[in-house]
Amino acid sequence: MSTPTPPTPDVAVSSTAPADNGRADAYIRHKGRACILSLYGALRAIKLYPSGHTAVHRAIDDLCTTTREIIASEGELELRVSGDFIFVNGTRLRLSLQNYAGFSHILSVFRTCGIGSIQVSEVATARDWQVLLAVAQAGTDVAPNDRLYQVIEKLERVGVTGLTLTEPAERSADDREPSRERAKHTYTQSVAVTRDLMTSVRIGKSPNIKKIKRVVQRIIDQVLTDETSLIGLTTIRDYDEYTFTHSVNVCIFSVALGKRLGLDRGQLYDLGMAALFHDIGKSRVPLEVINKPGRLTEEDWQHIVAHPWLGVLALFQLRGTQEYPYRSMIVAMEHHMKIDLTGYPCPVRPRHMGMYSKIVAVADCFDAATSSRTYHAVPANPANVMSEMRDDRGRGMDPVVVKAFINLTGIYPVGTLVVFDTFELGIVHGVNPLPEMLARPIVRIISDPRGNISHPGSLADLADRSEDGIFLRTIIKTEDPDRYGIRVSDYFV
Repeated sequence: MSTPTPPTPDVAVSSTAPADNGRADAYIRHKGRACILSLYGALRAIKLYPSGHTAVHRAIDDLCTTTREIIASEGELELRVSGDFIFVNGTRLRLSLQNYAGFSHILSVFRTCGIGSIQVSEVATARDWQVLLAVAQAGTDVAPNDRLYQVIEKLERVGVTGLTLTEPAERSADDREPSRERAKHTYTQSVAVTRDLMTSVRIGKSPNIKKIKRVVQRIIDQVLTDETSLIGLTTIRDYDEYTFTHSVNVCIFSVALGKRLGLDRGQLYDLGMAALFHDIGKSRVPLEVINKPGRLTEEDWQHIVAHPWLGVLALFQLRGTQEYPYRSMIVAMEHHMKIDLTGYPCPVRPRHMGMYSKIVAVADCFDAATSSRTYHAVPANPANVMSEMRDDRGRGMDPVVVKAFINLTGIYPVGTLVVFDTFELGIVHGVNPLPEMLARPIVRIISDPRGNISHPGSLADLADRSEDGIFLRTIIKTEDPDRYGIRVSDYFV
């Protein structure tokens, strides 16, 4: 892609750009108000008249015309609410007496359904709008945290594809949880749903696919708004519930990695579902093999290497009762194959691993290597695992995806215990937002120079310097938390 040549006369840029921006904002405000009034008119028509009434069709057609004009001019359309304000494509609309009733009603409907924004695509139809507005005004019968997902499920059930709903970036004052608490709720619920899924498949029952879809949507929402809180919880890695926490961790890492690689929300949903189901074949492996301590025999290993194709069979059975993405079967089959196809199962003909499989393979490898399991009691140091994934081509992972994963987690991944040149101990809290500071993450200082452990500790940016330009702290090595009696997950829950 060629880089556009910047305009040479600086005066021209400074004099025309503000005018252009002003005209763009004025257009959005004008058309945005028209869009909101059309939306309000359609909501009222659907509430007052039967679905086939002329007034309903006329109001929906007017809404479609307005939205399509904005998309044709701007290339996109997002209606978003935040607090008591409505935004169209990021521009806040001014509230006046003339539009007060419309604004208030739309804000009320959005809040009741838990809708933070609606992304309108150019393929959105009058039917899409009519279904959404009818569902939104019908109300919901579930807890506030689940309302948006119930609406999304109803839209999916009737094939609405032109409108994408997301939850609010920030909650109202009486329904606001700290991001950390929301992440904990999302994580614990995801583990519980995954446990139910694996148990159902093991005993031959049909799992609740709606619940699974809901937790994947929550993971995506959390990653899109605050990925650090959720990624921090992957450090829990419960020994007794490894099978379930591993699937959830791989889903979180995969969605966050997919976001870094530029996947859109629909693609992140497919990826998240595939990642959560990638090990479903292990539900068909005997429990005595899954829970066996010590080294596996050759017969045990044959059971383990069968889990990819057993997962495909399990997903085919699920597909009998629920529509299920074909991509998930591909990921279940391919995530241990390696890009050079030297892994397992051995393919019968030449093939190329899909991108989703490459992403899940990286997430799966990292979480498995850094977790305690029955036959792998001592987890590896996260920083060492990252280094090996980057340098050892024998692991068979896509180097581009590995590089993106390092950019996501940093050279020192979240949860790594590090020692500074000040002799303090710290736990890596998140990747540094400055690309050139990848080796200097955001950390939580958890001890003084004498080794006295504190909780919860304090956050510090390793990119901070003194007045002389010298870094205040530098990592000199990584350490094993067990050596100090530290449970890393305590600093993230």
